[in-house]
Order: sequence, then C-alpha cells, then structure tokens
Amino acid sequence: MKKLLAEAFGTFCLVFAGTGAIIINDVSGGAVTHLGVALTFGLIVMAMIHTVGDVSGAHLNPAVTLGFWAARRFPAAEVLPYLASQVTGAVLASAVLRGLFPGHATLGATLPAGPVMQSFILEVILTGILMFVILSVTHGAKEKGLTAAAAIGGVVALEALFAGPVCGASMNPARSLAPALVSGHLEHLWIYLTATVLGALLAVPLCCGMREEGCCSRRTA
Repeated sequence: MKKLLAEAFGTFCLVFAGTGAIIINDVSGGAVTHLGVALTFGLIVMAMIHTVGDVSGAHLNPAVTLGFWAARRFPAAEVLPYLASQVTGAVLASAVLRGLFPGHATLGATLPAGPVMQSFILEVILTGILMFVILSVTHGAKEKGLTAAAAIGGVVALEALFAGPVCGASMNPARSLAPALVSGHLEHLWIYLTATVLGALLAVPLCCGMREEGCCSRRTA
C-alpha cells in the first residue's frame, strides 16, 4: 500500500504541477511561457523521483511501469495496481484543477497541433527515448538518486521543450488521460494511450541490444 500511495501521490503532483502550469500560462496571458511549462514538467519529475523513488521507484507513468515489466525488472502482479494508482492520482489532480479553474476548456490536455500521425510518431519516439534513458540510469553503477533524477527530469523537460508545441509531448498515458476525462476532450486520447506505451515497449529491445547481457532479462519475483 505504501508503494501504491507513493505512485498516486507522485503522479498527482506531476499532473497538478505540469498541467497546472499550462492552465496558468493560458489564463495569465503567457506569464509562465512554454519554456516555463517544459521546466515545470521536468522539475516535478525530478522532485518526485527524489521524494518517492525509494518507496515505489517513482514510475509516475503507466508506460514506464509497462516498460519495466517488459524489461523483466518489475513483477507482473504489481502492474495493474501501479497503473490504477497512477491513473487515480492523475484524475484527482485534474479534478482539483477543474475546481480551481472551472472556465478552462481543456485543463492542459494533450492535443495534436498538426496531422494525427505526426503526433503519434513523435510520441512513440519521445517515449522511447525517455524509457531508454530510464532503463539506462536505473541499472548498474549509474543507479544513483541524483544522477537518475537529473537525467530523467532533464529528458522530460527537453522533449517537452521542443516537441510540446506540436504533439503535447505527453510521454505518459495517465498525464493525458486525466485532463481528457475531466474536460471531456477525448477525441485524440487514443494517440497518447497507444503511442506512449508502444514507445516504452520498443525501448526495451533497444536497451537489451546496447547494454550488457542480463540487463533486462532477470524477472523480478
């Protein structure tokens, strides 16, 4: 239960701060700026890895949980409870933001700015890169709290910075699902539920092919 509470809390904070930055940027006439939104996502991920990483691993992302499971670093029995906790935390965050900003139309939902397939492919690649970094910095000598948090948060901020204006740079099904459900903007949700998971799963064989033997083959009990 401590792990599940940590995942729910961490994902709540991620969605509350990240999509909250988008909402406040909109209602304030751009005071936060796109750079500020990207940094907010990266910094909150970094903070949550430091805060709850020692409790639950700080996945904060269903795609990451599925990626760890595919890499044989996470037990199958814990996958669904982790996903439920992450989605619960994310939805609670969007519900709070709806109460604070009832006039905002999308609540920071991820929506494609161009062709659908453009955003789909971008999300696959973005999530694949993120998952590869996560797998790499949470194994062996680099499995250090500060190093992992900085690398993962940095990748989130970087990808949000350059790809956010086109596809939203979700990289996280829960981050996209929550504001879409609460705001009612479900029309493009399938992109962010499927592309992110696909990207995370594709990162696993890439990591296996590049890292030392046994990196992603020891099934956790």
